[in-house]
Amino acid sequence: MPLPRIISEVSKRGADYGYSWEWLPATIIMCGLNRLNLIIMLAYITRRFLLLILVLFGASVLLFGIFMTFSPERRAAAYVTSPQQAKDIPRIIEQFGLDDPFYIQYFRWVKELSRGNLGWSLVASRPVGEAFWNYFPVTLEMNLFAAPIVIIFGIWLGTLSGIHRNTWIDHSTRILAIVGWSLPTFFFALVMLMVFYGYFQIFSPGVISDHLSMFIMDNPEAFTRYTGLYTLDGILNRRWDVTLDAVSHLVLPVLTYVIVVVALNMRVMRSGLIEELSKDYVITARAKGADNKTVYLKHARRNALLPVITVAGQMVALSMEGSIAVEVVFNRHGIGWWLAESSIQLDTPVLLCICLFMAVIFVITNLTLDIMYAYIDPRIRLN
Repeated sequence: MPLPRIISEVSKRGADYGYSWEWLPATIIMCGLNRLNLIIMLAYITRRFLLLILVLFGASVLLFGIFMTFSPERRAAAYVTSPQQAKDIPRIIEQFGLDDPFYIQYFRWVKELSRGNLGWSLVASRPVGEAFWNYFPVTLEMNLFAAPIVIIFGIWLGTLSGIHRNTWIDHSTRILAIVGWSLPTFFFALVMLMVFYGYFQIFSPGVISDHLSMFIMDNPEAFTRYTGLYTLDGILNRRWDVTLDAVSHLVLPVLTYVIVVVALNMRVMRSGLIEELSKDYVITARAKGADNKTVYLKHARRNALLPVITVAGQMVALSMEGSIAVEVVFNRHGIGWWLAESSIQLDTPVLLCICLFMAVIFVITNLTLDIMYAYIDPRIRLN
Protein backbone atom coordinates (compact mmCIF):
# COMPACT_ATOMS: atom_id res chain seq x y z
CA MET A 1 0.00 0.00 0.00
CA PRO A 2 1.46 3.43 -0.91
CA LEU A 3 2.59 5.63 1.99
CA PRO A 4 0.15 8.51 1.24
CA ARG A 5 -2.75 6.08 1.39
CA ILE A 6 -1.56 4.68 4.73
CA ILE A 7 -1.24 8.19 6.14
CA SER A 8 -4.69 9.08 4.84
CA GLU A 9 -6.28 6.03 6.48
CA VAL A 10 -4.51 6.66 9.80
CA SER A 11 -5.54 10.32 9.69
CA LYS A 12 -9.21 9.48 9.06
CA ARG A 13 -9.39 6.92 11.84
CA GLY A 14 -7.53 9.18 14.24
CA ALA A 15 -9.88 12.05 13.47
CA ASP A 16 -12.85 9.88 14.46
CA TYR A 17 -11.42 9.70 17.99
CA GLY A 18 -10.22 13.27 18.14
CA TYR A 19 -6.59 12.51 17.31
CA SER A 20 -4.36 13.26 14.37
CA TRP A 21 -1.92 10.89 12.77
CA GLU A 22 1.12 12.99 13.69
CA TRP A 23 1.43 11.19 17.01
CA LEU A 24 2.60 8.06 15.16
CA PRO A 25 6.38 8.08 14.73
CA ALA A 26 7.63 7.97 11.17
CA THR A 27 9.73 4.93 11.95
CA ILE A 28 6.64 2.92 12.90
CA ILE A 29 4.95 3.93 9.65
CA MET A 30 7.97 2.89 7.59
CA CYS A 31 8.36 -0.42 9.45
CA GLY A 32 4.69 -1.19 8.88
CA LEU A 33 5.00 -0.25 5.22
CA ASN A 34 8.06 -2.44 4.67
CA ARG A 35 6.44 -5.38 6.44
CA LEU A 36 3.25 -4.97 4.45
CA ASN A 37 5.17 -4.84 1.16
CA LEU A 38 7.11 -7.96 2.18
CA ILE A 39 3.91 -9.86 2.99
CA ILE A 40 2.31 -8.80 -0.29
CA MET A 41 5.41 -9.83 -2.24
CA LEU A 42 5.64 -13.24 -0.54
CA ALA A 43 1.94 -13.88 -1.12
CA TYR A 44 2.36 -12.93 -4.78
CA ILE A 45 5.37 -15.25 -5.21
CA THR A 46 3.59 -18.13 -3.45
CA ARG A 47 0.52 -17.74 -5.63
CA ARG A 48 2.56 -17.71 -8.84
CA PHE A 49 4.65 -20.67 -7.67
CA LEU A 50 1.58 -22.82 -7.01
CA LEU A 51 0.17 -21.96 -10.42
CA LEU A 52 3.42 -22.85 -12.14
CA ILE A 53 3.50 -26.24 -10.42
CA LEU A 54 0.18 -26.98 -12.13
CA VAL A 55 1.66 -25.79 -15.42
CA LEU A 56 4.62 -28.14 -15.01
CA PHE A 57 2.27 -31.04 -14.24
CA GLY A 58 0.25 -30.28 -17.36
CA ALA A 59 3.41 -30.07 -19.46
CA SER A 60 4.60 -33.47 -18.20
CA VAL A 61 1.22 -35.05 -19.02
CA LEU A 62 1.29 -33.52 -22.51
CA LEU A 63 4.86 -34.67 -23.17
CA PHE A 64 4.13 -38.20 -21.99
CA GLY A 65 0.96 -38.22 -24.08
CA ILE A 66 2.99 -37.42 -27.18
CA PHE A 67 5.50 -40.06 -26.15
CA MET A 68 2.67 -42.61 -25.96
CA THR A 69 2.05 -42.24 -29.70
CA PHE A 70 5.22 -44.29 -30.31
CA SER A 71 5.16 -48.05 -30.39
CA PRO A 72 5.84 -50.02 -27.17
CA GLU A 73 9.19 -51.13 -28.60
CA ARG A 74 10.26 -47.52 -29.13
CA ARG A 75 8.97 -46.43 -25.72
CA ALA A 76 10.83 -49.27 -24.03
CA ALA A 77 14.06 -47.39 -24.73
CA ALA A 78 13.10 -44.88 -22.03
CA TYR A 79 13.46 -47.65 -19.42
CA VAL A 80 16.77 -49.05 -20.69
CA THR A 81 19.75 -48.29 -18.45
CA SER A 82 22.48 -50.42 -20.07
CA PRO A 83 23.46 -51.87 -23.47
CA GLN A 84 22.57 -55.36 -22.22
CA GLN A 85 18.96 -54.35 -21.53
CA ALA A 86 18.66 -52.89 -25.04
CA LYS A 87 18.92 -56.45 -26.40
CA ASP A 88 15.89 -57.66 -24.46
CA ILE A 89 13.13 -55.19 -25.40
CA PRO A 90 10.17 -57.66 -25.14
CA ARG A 91 11.07 -58.41 -21.52
CA ILE A 92 11.18 -54.66 -20.75
CA ILE A 93 7.75 -54.18 -22.35
CA GLU A 94 6.35 -56.90 -20.11
CA GLN A 95 8.27 -55.79 -17.02
CA PHE A 96 7.17 -52.15 -17.20
CA GLY A 97 3.69 -52.82 -18.53
CA LEU A 98 4.00 -50.69 -21.66
CA ASP A 99 0.66 -52.06 -22.82
CA ASP A 100 -1.09 -50.79 -19.66
CA PRO A 101 -3.53 -47.82 -19.63
CA PHE A 102 -2.14 -44.32 -19.97
CA TYR A 103 -2.50 -43.17 -16.36
CA ILE A 104 -0.75 -46.28 -14.99
CA GLN A 105 2.19 -45.81 -17.35
CA TYR A 106 2.36 -42.10 -16.55
CA PHE A 107 2.70 -42.59 -12.81
CA ARG A 108 5.19 -45.42 -13.38
CA TRP A 109 7.25 -43.07 -15.56
CA VAL A 110 7.14 -40.35 -12.89
CA LYS A 111 8.34 -42.91 -10.35
CA GLU A 112 11.29 -43.87 -12.57
CA LEU A 113 11.97 -40.19 -13.18
CA SER A 114 12.13 -39.50 -9.44
CA ARG A 115 14.81 -42.20 -9.19
CA GLY A 116 16.89 -40.49 -11.85
CA ASN A 117 16.26 -43.15 -14.48
CA LEU A 118 15.76 -41.28 -17.76
CA GLY A 119 16.58 -44.19 -20.03
CA TRP A 120 19.49 -45.01 -22.32
CA SER A 121 20.83 -42.64 -24.99
CA LEU A 122 21.75 -44.33 -28.24
CA VAL A 123 23.61 -41.22 -29.41
CA ALA A 124 25.75 -40.86 -26.30
CA SER A 125 25.95 -44.62 -25.55
CA ARG A 126 25.34 -43.98 -21.87
CA PRO A 127 22.41 -43.28 -19.51
CA VAL A 128 20.50 -40.13 -20.43
CA GLY A 129 21.04 -38.52 -17.03
CA GLU A 130 24.79 -39.02 -17.20
CA ALA A 131 24.93 -37.77 -20.80
CA PHE A 132 22.84 -34.71 -19.92
CA TRP A 133 25.31 -33.53 -17.29
CA ASN A 134 28.11 -34.09 -19.78
CA TYR A 135 26.54 -31.91 -22.50
CA PHE A 136 24.77 -29.29 -20.39
CA PRO A 137 27.90 -27.41 -19.17
CA VAL A 138 28.90 -26.71 -22.78
CA THR A 139 25.58 -25.00 -23.47
CA LEU A 140 25.52 -23.26 -20.09
CA GLU A 141 29.01 -21.86 -20.64
CA MET A 142 28.00 -20.22 -23.91
CA ASN A 143 24.82 -18.79 -22.40
CA LEU A 144 26.65 -17.32 -19.41
CA PHE A 145 28.69 -15.23 -21.83
CA ALA A 146 25.96 -14.51 -24.39
CA ALA A 147 22.89 -13.72 -22.25
CA PRO A 148 24.27 -10.64 -20.40
CA ILE A 149 25.55 -9.20 -23.68
CA VAL A 150 22.19 -9.75 -25.40
CA ILE A 151 20.25 -8.09 -22.57
CA ILE A 152 22.62 -5.16 -21.94
CA PHE A 153 23.27 -4.30 -25.58
CA GLY A 154 19.62 -4.78 -26.50
CA ILE A 155 18.51 -2.28 -23.85
CA TRP A 156 21.33 0.16 -24.61
CA LEU A 157 20.88 0.16 -28.39
CA GLY A 158 17.09 0.28 -28.10
CA THR A 159 17.30 3.25 -25.72
CA LEU A 160 19.75 5.01 -27.99
CA SER A 161 17.53 4.43 -31.00
CA GLY A 162 14.37 5.56 -29.20
CA ILE A 163 15.94 8.74 -27.83
CA HIS A 164 17.40 9.73 -31.22
CA ARG A 165 14.33 8.78 -33.23
CA ASN A 166 14.52 9.37 -37.00
CA THR A 167 18.19 10.39 -36.87
CA TRP A 168 21.17 8.62 -38.40
CA ILE A 169 21.70 6.79 -35.11
CA ASP A 170 18.16 5.43 -35.21
CA HIS A 171 18.44 4.45 -38.87
CA SER A 172 21.78 2.69 -38.30
CA THR A 173 20.53 0.62 -35.37
CA ARG A 174 17.32 -0.25 -37.19
CA ILE A 175 19.29 -1.49 -40.21
CA LEU A 176 21.50 -3.53 -37.86
CA ALA A 177 18.39 -5.02 -36.21
CA ILE A 178 16.73 -5.90 -39.52
CA VAL A 179 19.88 -7.51 -40.93
CA GLY A 180 20.64 -9.39 -37.70
CA TRP A 181 17.12 -10.74 -37.26
CA SER A 182 16.70 -11.62 -40.95
CA LEU A 183 19.91 -13.63 -41.31
CA PRO A 184 19.49 -17.39 -40.84
CA THR A 185 21.59 -18.41 -37.85
CA PHE A 186 23.26 -21.34 -39.60
CA PHE A 187 24.21 -19.15 -42.59
CA PHE A 188 25.68 -16.39 -40.43
CA ALA A 189 27.56 -19.00 -38.36
CA LEU A 190 29.05 -20.52 -41.51
CA VAL A 191 30.13 -17.08 -42.76
CA MET A 192 31.79 -16.28 -39.42
CA LEU A 193 33.56 -19.65 -39.42
CA MET A 194 34.73 -19.24 -43.01
CA VAL A 195 36.07 -15.72 -42.48
CA PHE A 196 37.76 -16.03 -39.10
CA TYR A 197 38.86 -19.67 -39.04
CA GLY A 198 39.06 -20.44 -42.72
CA TYR A 199 40.80 -17.23 -43.81
CA PHE A 200 42.49 -15.75 -40.73
CA GLN A 201 43.10 -19.11 -38.98
CA ILE A 202 41.84 -17.84 -35.61
CA PHE A 203 38.98 -18.84 -33.29
CA SER A 204 38.87 -22.53 -34.18
CA PRO A 205 35.63 -24.52 -33.68
CA GLY A 206 35.06 -26.91 -30.82
CA VAL A 207 35.03 -26.44 -27.07
CA ILE A 208 38.76 -26.59 -26.38
CA SER A 209 41.93 -27.35 -28.35
CA ASP A 210 42.77 -30.99 -28.94
CA HIS A 211 46.12 -30.96 -27.15
CA LEU A 212 44.57 -29.48 -24.00
CA SER A 213 41.66 -31.91 -24.18
CA MET A 214 44.08 -34.85 -24.37
CA PHE A 215 46.10 -33.47 -21.47
CA ILE A 216 42.99 -33.17 -19.28
CA MET A 217 41.86 -36.71 -20.17
CA ASP A 218 45.29 -38.25 -19.60
CA ASN A 219 46.02 -36.34 -16.38
CA PRO A 220 42.81 -36.19 -14.31
CA GLU A 221 44.85 -35.56 -11.15
CA ALA A 222 46.43 -32.44 -12.68
CA PHE A 223 43.15 -30.87 -13.79
CA THR A 224 39.96 -31.32 -11.75
CA ARG A 225 36.63 -30.81 -13.49
CA TYR A 226 34.80 -28.94 -10.73
CA THR A 227 31.96 -27.48 -12.79
CA GLY A 228 32.37 -28.79 -16.34
CA LEU A 229 32.91 -25.20 -17.53
CA TYR A 230 36.43 -24.98 -18.95
CA THR A 231 36.64 -21.22 -18.43
CA LEU A 232 35.84 -21.53 -14.73
CA ASP A 233 37.65 -24.81 -14.11
CA GLY A 234 40.79 -23.34 -15.68
CA ILE A 235 40.69 -20.52 -13.12
CA LEU A 236 40.03 -22.90 -10.21
CA ASN A 237 42.94 -25.12 -11.32
CA ARG A 238 45.11 -22.05 -12.04
CA ARG A 239 45.54 -23.20 -15.61
CA TRP A 240 45.17 -19.87 -17.37
CA ASP A 241 46.05 -21.44 -20.72
CA VAL A 242 42.93 -23.61 -20.48
CA THR A 243 40.75 -20.60 -19.60
CA LEU A 244 42.10 -18.45 -22.42
CA ASP A 245 41.79 -21.30 -24.91
CA ALA A 246 38.17 -21.95 -23.87
CA VAL A 247 37.36 -18.23 -24.18
CA SER A 248 38.88 -18.11 -27.67
CA HIS A 249 36.62 -21.01 -28.70
CA LEU A 250 33.62 -19.09 -27.35
CA VAL A 251 34.21 -15.90 -29.34
CA LEU A 252 32.55 -16.93 -32.62
CA PRO A 253 29.57 -18.85 -31.12
CA VAL A 254 28.79 -16.04 -28.69
CA LEU A 255 29.24 -13.33 -31.34
CA THR A 256 26.98 -15.19 -33.78
CA TYR A 257 24.27 -15.72 -31.20
CA VAL A 258 24.42 -12.14 -29.89
CA ILE A 259 24.18 -10.49 -33.32
CA VAL A 260 21.19 -12.61 -34.29
CA VAL A 261 19.26 -12.36 -31.00
CA VAL A 262 20.08 -8.82 -29.79
CA ALA A 263 18.11 -7.38 -32.72
CA LEU A 264 14.76 -8.45 -31.23
CA ASN A 265 15.51 -6.97 -27.80
CA MET A 266 16.63 -3.73 -29.41
CA ARG A 267 13.45 -3.39 -31.49
CA VAL A 268 11.19 -4.07 -28.50
CA MET A 269 13.08 -1.56 -26.34
CA ARG A 270 12.93 1.11 -29.04
CA SER A 271 9.18 0.67 -29.59
CA GLY A 272 8.46 0.69 -25.86
CA LEU A 273 10.54 3.79 -25.22
CA ILE A 274 8.94 5.74 -28.09
CA GLU A 275 5.50 4.82 -26.76
CA GLU A 276 6.38 5.91 -23.22
CA LEU A 277 7.86 9.23 -24.38
CA SER A 278 4.51 10.18 -25.91
CA LYS A 279 2.55 9.72 -22.67
CA ASP A 280 1.21 12.48 -20.45
CA TYR A 281 3.49 11.86 -17.47
CA VAL A 282 6.55 12.56 -19.64
CA ILE A 283 5.02 15.83 -20.84
CA THR A 284 4.27 16.72 -17.21
CA ALA A 285 7.82 15.92 -16.14
CA ARG A 286 9.19 18.16 -18.90
CA ALA A 287 6.79 20.96 -17.89
CA LYS A 288 8.12 20.75 -14.34
CA GLY A 289 11.64 21.31 -15.62
CA ALA A 290 13.04 17.76 -15.55
CA ASP A 291 16.15 17.40 -17.70
CA ASN A 292 16.33 14.95 -20.60
CA LYS A 293 18.49 12.44 -18.72
CA THR A 294 15.93 12.17 -15.92
CA VAL A 295 13.01 11.90 -18.34
CA TYR A 296 14.66 9.31 -20.58
CA LEU A 297 16.48 7.10 -18.10
CA LYS A 298 14.56 7.45 -14.84
CA HIS A 299 10.96 7.70 -16.04
CA ALA A 300 10.46 6.47 -19.60
CA ARG A 301 13.05 3.69 -19.79
CA ARG A 302 11.94 1.99 -16.58
CA ASN A 303 8.36 1.78 -17.79
CA ALA A 304 9.53 0.52 -21.18
CA LEU A 305 11.48 -2.35 -19.61
CA LEU A 306 8.50 -4.67 -18.96
CA PRO A 307 8.12 -5.96 -22.54
CA VAL A 308 11.91 -6.11 -22.88
CA ILE A 309 12.17 -8.27 -19.77
CA THR A 310 9.52 -10.59 -21.20
CA VAL A 311 11.34 -11.01 -24.52
CA ALA A 312 14.80 -11.28 -22.95
CA GLY A 313 13.61 -13.86 -20.43
CA GLN A 314 12.02 -16.03 -23.09
CA MET A 315 15.08 -15.77 -25.33
CA VAL A 316 17.39 -16.78 -22.47
CA ALA A 317 15.11 -19.72 -21.68
CA LEU A 318 15.14 -20.80 -25.32
CA SER A 319 18.92 -20.54 -25.43
CA MET A 320 19.20 -23.10 -22.62
CA GLU A 321 18.38 -25.84 -25.11
CA GLY A 322 21.41 -24.63 -27.01
CA SER A 323 21.25 -22.80 -30.28
CA ILE A 324 21.18 -25.90 -32.45
CA ALA A 325 22.66 -24.21 -35.53
CA VAL A 326 25.44 -22.55 -33.53
CA GLU A 327 26.47 -25.71 -31.71
CA VAL A 328 26.35 -27.87 -34.85
CA VAL A 329 28.29 -25.43 -37.04
CA PHE A 330 30.94 -24.70 -34.41
CA ASN A 331 31.14 -28.36 -33.32
CA ARG A 332 30.25 -27.65 -29.71
CA HIS A 333 28.84 -30.83 -28.18
CA GLY A 334 26.19 -29.28 -26.01
CA ILE A 335 22.45 -29.74 -25.52
CA GLY A 336 21.68 -28.31 -28.98
CA TRP A 337 24.09 -30.67 -30.74
CA TRP A 338 22.78 -33.61 -28.71
CA LEU A 339 19.19 -32.67 -29.55
CA ALA A 340 19.97 -32.47 -33.27
CA GLU A 341 21.70 -35.87 -33.32
CA SER A 342 18.96 -37.47 -31.21
CA SER A 343 16.26 -36.11 -33.52
CA ILE A 344 17.98 -37.61 -36.56
CA GLN A 345 18.26 -41.03 -34.88
CA LEU A 346 14.88 -40.74 -33.10
CA ASP A 347 16.50 -41.25 -29.70
CA THR A 348 13.20 -40.89 -27.81
CA PRO A 349 14.52 -40.94 -24.22
CA VAL A 350 16.78 -38.00 -25.05
CA LEU A 351 13.99 -36.08 -26.75
CA LEU A 352 11.71 -36.65 -23.76
CA CYS A 353 14.45 -35.57 -21.34
CA ILE A 354 15.25 -32.34 -23.20
CA CYS A 355 11.57 -31.44 -23.66
CA LEU A 356 10.96 -31.97 -19.94
CA PHE A 357 14.08 -29.94 -19.13
CA MET A 358 12.85 -27.07 -21.30
CA ALA A 359 9.46 -27.20 -19.57
CA VAL A 360 11.21 -26.80 -16.20
CA ILE A 361 13.35 -23.97 -17.56
CA PHE A 362 10.31 -22.08 -18.85
CA VAL A 363 8.44 -22.57 -15.58
CA ILE A 364 11.39 -21.17 -13.60
CA THR A 365 11.84 -18.34 -16.11
CA ASN A 366 8.17 -17.34 -15.93
CA LEU A 367 8.30 -17.33 -12.13
CA THR A 368 11.43 -15.15 -12.22
CA LEU A 369 9.82 -12.78 -14.72
CA ASP A 370 6.71 -12.47 -12.55
CA ILE A 371 8.85 -11.52 -9.56
CA MET A 372 10.75 -8.97 -11.63
CA TYR A 373 7.47 -7.50 -12.90
CA ALA A 374 6.26 -7.05 -9.34
CA TYR A 375 9.55 -5.41 -8.37
CA ILE A 376 9.63 -3.00 -11.30
CA ASP A 377 5.90 -2.14 -11.36
CA PRO A 378 4.25 -1.94 -7.89
CA ARG A 379 0.81 -1.92 -9.54
CA ILE A 380 1.28 -5.59 -10.45
CA ARG A 381 2.28 -6.44 -6.89
CA LEU A 382 -0.69 -4.64 -5.35
CA ASN A 383 -3.23 -6.07 -7.77
